[in-house]
Amino acid sequence: MLRKSKTGIVNIRMVITEEKILSNIDKVQKLINPNSKKQIVQLEDDAYFKDLIESIRMYLIEYPRKKNFPVSVYKAAYSLVEYATNQFEENTKQIEELIRQREKNIGLSADLKELLETTISKEKDWKVYIKNASKIFQEDIIEALGIIGRAKSDTSDNYKDAIKLVQARINNLEANLHIEIDMERIEDRSKALSYIGIEIADALKGIPTPMEIIEEEQKNTAQEQYLAETRVNVKPSLWQRIKQSKVARAFTYIFKARLTNAENALPEGRGE
Repeated sequence: MLRKSKTGIVNIRMVITEEKILSNIDKVQKLINPNSKKQIVQLEDDAYFKDLIESIRMYLIEYPRKKNFPVSVYKAAYSLVEYATNQFEENTKQIEELIRQREKNIGLSADLKELLETTISKEKDWKVYIKNASKIFQEDIIEALGIIGRAKSDTSDNYKDAIKLVQARINNLEANLHIEIDMERIEDRSKALSYIGIEIADALKGIPTPMEIIEEEQKNTAQEQYLAETRVNVKPSLWQRIKQSKVARAFTYIFKARLTNAENALPEGRGE
């Protein structure tokens, strides 16, 4: 079935397909939006997400006339990859911060364990140690340590409760449970983001940049050249950032404390 348009005869099936792909791209972008209520939990188990990506990838690859590729789809797909790349980079920063926090917590747990032992045995200057620790630990911990240090007997309920409170805090700091949960959540999101980078970005490479976009870029060439010459750190292009963030290498770095074999943990990609 054919219909008239501003550019001539258009295949109605292709128009519907184009609209469908734009809708799928929008759905993917919402799924990877960190503020979205419905997010990807585990990439390996999310067939819906992978089907959306596959539909977009196949449209990019199988479109019959690449030189006449729909500008709207090209822009939407390119924006999706750029958005995913930006989100991946943000995840990297979050993971690095979580790793630093985990290392700090482990150190705090060791300090608190030593302080507890010092207070129980009432070593010299134990009160000074507790006072100095008030700058680091919360008030409830400091109060519990004071109860332990001042106790005349280790059989009173107050003494036992104070010991339990401090030991529970030590265990929490060592376990870093909330940090581990956050890292797993970010890891799952990053797998999905890198999946987009592998599948969609690679398919986009086979499509010539639409003339409309080239003309827009040409208008901004002088300004871009000026910025490139005057900026100290030039922001890398989208493709450079994807190349520099090779998924396996990036995951090996980001999740080095969690993954022993990053390549086996990632979805299989196509092409380079």
